[in-house]
Amino acid sequence: MATITAADVNKLRTLTGAGMMDCKKALVEADGNFDLAIENLRKKGQKVAANRSDRESTEGAAIAVVNADKTSGVVISLNCETDFVGKNEGFVKLATDLANLALNFKTKEEFLAADFNGITVADKLIEQTGVIGEKIEIGSFERLEGAFVGSYIHAGNKIATLVSLSANVAGAEEAARNVAMQAAAMNPIALDEAGVDASIIEKEVEIAKDQLRQEGKPEAMLDNIAKGKIQRFYKDNTLVNQDYIKDGAVSVSGYVKSVDANLTVTGFKRAALG
Repeated sequence: MATITAADVNKLRTLTGAGMMDCKKALVEADGNFDLAIENLRKKGQKVAANRSDRESTEGAAIAVVNADKTSGVVISLNCETDFVGKNEGFVKLATDLANLALNFKTKEEFLAADFNGITVADKLIEQTGVIGEKIEIGSFERLEGAFVGSYIHAGNKIATLVSLSANVAGAEEAARNVAMQAAAMNPIALDEAGVDASIIEKEVEIAKDQLRQEGKPEAMLDNIAKGKIQRFYKDNTLVNQDYIKDGAVSVSGYVKSVDANLTVTGFKRAALG
């Protein structure tokens, strides 16, 4: 029987992120063989993952990160089952480490297959499912590129956003963060009118017309009045047309142009939990 030292346990914990007692038990069962201990931890994770596959993982941590050049960013959510786990410092750190790795990949599939400290991201999630005892998975995975990309993470890591601007000008970093905060708070469905799906507009037009009919408005007037209501819909639900939350006298587009007359918002991504 191999002697399991505290240094051995700590080494396995560093390699896997598993708890101290889980690491000690795995090493004892593997008679001190690190590779076998890691394999045992993964097998435990696979069993737990299979048992919890039908569970909802709507809690967790949403993280947005941007590259050093501020030209691309990624927003991901690391999902779990309970708010208790989602708030755990180690869980948030894992989510942040994964988000930084995700910066290097274009798709969620490539990211899940990527190496994370000697195992794939997908295997790491299975491993952590065994360690934590909850279903752990990547929920959101969104990339954004642009001339300047900024980010915002709401307190508690429940909402994370990215915003891209048309140019890297003086004040771009603050502007991008402010607009990303707007996207977090106001949850727009699209950047502008062009980004709204036609089916949504058709539905909104019909709802508006039904309301107008109930108010007794003449049929001949419905189209024109409905158009006005659709403009209001765009103002409430598209990012650049929304009232700017820090100054309701201007739109988001107007705020950005106050930073630089030629500056525009070119895109945004948002991930939310809970």
